[in-house]
Amino acid sequence: MQFTINGTSYSADPDIRTSLLDLLREHVGLTGSKKGCDHGQCGACTVLVNGRRINSCLTLAVMHQGDEITTIEGLGSADDLHPLQSAFVRHDGFQCGYCTPGQICSAVGMLDEAAKGWPSHVSDRLEGDAELTDDEIRERMSGNLCRCSAYPNIVDAIREVAHGAAEAADAKVPA
Repeated sequence: MQFTINGTSYSADPDIRTSLLDLLREHVGLTGSKKGCDHGQCGACTVLVNGRRINSCLTLAVMHQGDEITTIEGLGSADDLHPLQSAFVRHDGFQCGYCTPGQICSAVGMLDEAAKGWPSHVSDRLEGDAELTDDEIRERMSGNLCRCSAYPNIVDAIREVAHGAAEAADAKVPA
């Protein structure tokens, strides 16, 4: 089977019952995505598939041949961090770090969802731009658990990137 992970083509021959998470960790050697609950309840295994966040423990690898799979390893490098990775460091958005890869991948997907105008359960309106208040961020990130309770710092990091992205977009609009 052929997979495109972090822009690189991989060939693997896993059992057809292998989850995407197990393919990433055991067959490809990308161990950034973590196995937390293995039931889709904690979000530690969150990756992006075609830009959308999913729990990789709940989907079969065979279903994602031909998809663009992005893991935490594909978002940035030690020399060139993704803006969310930098913000998590600045705001101490991690304690033990176990959930951090899933939190960051989920936040990348969540910011894209908000930019597309997708509402959440706490959105004030169903159409138009979603205002990323702290409550909105918390709701959109509610599928990702942190055992160390770094939630305030995680929200701070996401808010910084969300508002910075909005300010950068406003700065590019000619007056």
